[in-house]
Parts: sequence; structure tokens; C-alpha cells
Amino acid sequence: MNIIMDKDEYNTFLIEIRDRIRKAQYDALKSVNRELIALYWDIGRMIVEKQEEYKWGKSVVENLASDLQNEFPGIQGFSVANLWRMRAFFLQYKDNGKLQPLVGEISWSKNLVIMGKCKDEVK
Repeated sequence: MNIIMDKDEYNTFLIEIRDRIRKAQYDALKSVNRELIALYWDIGRMIVEKQEEYKWGKSVVENLASDLQNEFPGIQGFSVANLWRMRAFFLQYKDNGKLQPLVGEISWSKNLVIMGKCKDEVK
């Protein structure tokens, strides 16, 4: 028995599946972004805490960047400059309970732009 598919019904079905796939992709990207921002927050926090606890200077960030790049070859994001940005990110928002949850909802690059351009917390 051969059932003939209605073309309109099939196209509607295809659109539903396509939209579901795109939603899952978007949700996955948001989840990855939140985890990345949380990681960068933690790294920034840890750098600040260790510098305060042990009175470490700037060289700890340079050493850490080198060691992390060796430990995770091919993974971007652990340059000296980016580790300094993580530290600044933590310091910028650590005392602001209203902004903390919001910064995790946008990408790292957008957070960097905001930190660079907006010195007023209201903005």
C-alpha cells in the first residue's frame, strides 16, 4: 500500500523540524556562552584572590598564560591580554549584584566592548 503524502502537510512538518533544530542550536550556543563567561569570571576571581593572598605581581598572569597555552594547545582565549581582561571583568562586576547575572547572558566580546566604552554602571 502506497500512501501519497500531501505536499503542504509535509512542508509544514519539515518547517517544524527545521525550527526545532535551530532552536536547539541556539539554546546550545547560549549554554556554551554562559559556561564560558562563568569560566572567565572564575579565572578572573582566582587571579585576584591569589594576587591578594600571596602578593603576586603581574608576572603571575604572564606565567599562567604561557602554562595554560602549553596545557591546552590550539585553544584560544588564554593569552596574557585575555587573562588581564578576565581579571578586569571580575573586578568590574564583583560588587554589583544587579549586573552580575546580566553579563553572563551576552558574549565575551560584547562584554569587552561594554567594559571598554561604558564607565558608568547605569549605561
